[in-house]
Amino acid sequence: MSYPKNNHKHYHAHVYFDQASRELAKQIRAEAQTRFTVPVGRFHEKLVGPHTMWSFQIAFTCDDFDAVVSWLDKVRNKLSVLVHADTGNDIQDHTQFAYWLGEPVEINLSVL
Repeated sequence: MSYPKNNHKHYHAHVYFDQASRELAKQIRAEAQTRFTVPVGRFHEKLVGPHTMWSFQIAFTCDDFDAVVSWLDKVRNKLSVLVHADTGNDIQDHTQFAYWLGEPVEINLSVL
């Protein structure tokens, strides 16, 4: 997959983690809350929606895209991050308009 492109108005980034990477994910989430003026979602230590790993979400617009995505790519270490458009079409957003920082994680599209 290619590096995320800023082609839409609204985006989500889902940072994936597990028990071993939990503390790094908590640090990234805390820093995102202070660094950016964008909504940062709950820290889910369970599977939520189509996500097959624990995760938290950052919502942002095209205006914040470059800053958020480049920062996430620098701090994620080996964590996988799904960056996708938020157009209202969940299937397209999680497939056609989806980009990965790191290794892709399976998405359960059957729940969308």
